[in-house]
Amino acid sequence: MKIVFMGTPAFACASLESLYNSGHDIVGVYTQPDKPRNRGGNVSYSPIKTIALERGSKVFQPDSFNSPQVIDELRMLQCDLIVVVAYGQLLPAEALEIPPLGCINIHASLLPKYRGAAPIQWAVIKGERETGVTAMYMARELDTGDVISSKKTYIGEEETAGELHDRLSVIGAELLIETINSITEGTAARMPQNHLEATYAPQLDRSISPIDWGDSAYNIKCKVRGLSPWPGATAVFSGSIFKIHSVAIAEKASGGHITEVGYTPGDIISYGNHGIEVACSDGSVIIKELQAAGGRRMTAAEYLRGHAL
Repeated sequence: MKIVFMGTPAFACASLESLYNSGHDIVGVYTQPDKPRNRGGNVSYSPIKTIALERGSKVFQPDSFNSPQVIDELRMLQCDLIVVVAYGQLLPAEALEIPPLGCINIHASLLPKYRGAAPIQWAVIKGERETGVTAMYMARELDTGDVISSKKTYIGEEETAGELHDRLSVIGAELLIETINSITEGTAARMPQNHLEATYAPQLDRSISPIDWGDSAYNIKCKVRGLSPWPGATAVFSGSIFKIHSVAIAEKASGGHITEVGYTPGDIISYGNHGIEVACSDGSVIIKELQAAGGRRMTAAEYLRGHAL
């Protein structure tokens, strides 16, 4: 089968590698334009472009698909199928209509839940116990196409979004090959989504980082896990901003429930070798790992040996 692959970040790499290893003819790889990716302004390739060049594929990096020239270029590849995995651009109807077998997308959630740019992170932040990957036919609206199939997986109690990302990348690659096989055999399902059940997972930025100590201990822990590794949860102690890498839920606040001993959310209850215990709405959490601005990641106990709160 002649396939055009579209993807950009590391999440898509396992899917592209699986396509190469499956023996399909990758007639073109589309990825986002090169951009400066560090403070020095040096331009680096996307993870997908790096793999494609190593494999000898033609690489295309249009700014958008609004140009007739870009659509004609895609049409000239004469592909049977377009595969999209975390590409970062919406395809117009003209592009979706080109391949005779359609355009399929691998999305890191159980659609219609968590449509959008950051489904993995939001599933963890929202305290979901289960998530997965969905294969769907693409439609003009974001993540609204008919579902072909999906794979479920449990989210570990201590699992971060970064760790879940890596697992779902592999699961997505497996689902992609199964989906292409079903399309080839003519057995692929086509199940419309229930749009009334849709939820959204917008792109993250640093504005979401500050921890709200007025939230519950469970929600705070989910937020810390969901924002790891980027943009990271943050908290202010002694006038300085810290990135919080991991927390544990305390069985109870030192000396009793916070409302019984006069603590308010955000108060430091205790600190020492166990970490830094901070009051929240329904008890307290213990900060286990943190990072001061300009410093390295360390345990709270290590930090306290050289600094006072």
